[in-house]
Amino acid sequence: MTDNTNTTPASSLSDKERELIAQMPYEEARDKLIQAVQSLETGGLSLDQSMRQWEIGEALAKRAQSLLNDVRAKLDQAQADQAANEATAGTQSNLD
Repeated sequence: MTDNTNTTPASSLSDKERELIAQMPYEEARDKLIQAVQSLETGGLSLDQSMRQWEIGEALAKRAQSLLNDVRAKLDQAQADQAANEATAGTQSNLD
């Protein structure tokens, strides 16, 4: 008997499709995610088509979230840099 509890289902996305998603700008990934969700909500898809749309949606959502996380990290760093610069400027003006 084979234990299938730790196996991952085969992906319906090709490496090329995954690479294309990984290179998408945020807006494109968001728009394609909306299309995938609408496709699922509309219904009329076979089980295989639904599974594929779901997998595409998951990949697009991960891409969009990754890009948003990158922007958040840059904003947080810019705010930290600005606060450090203001603190340094305040200390310098106290010494004058």
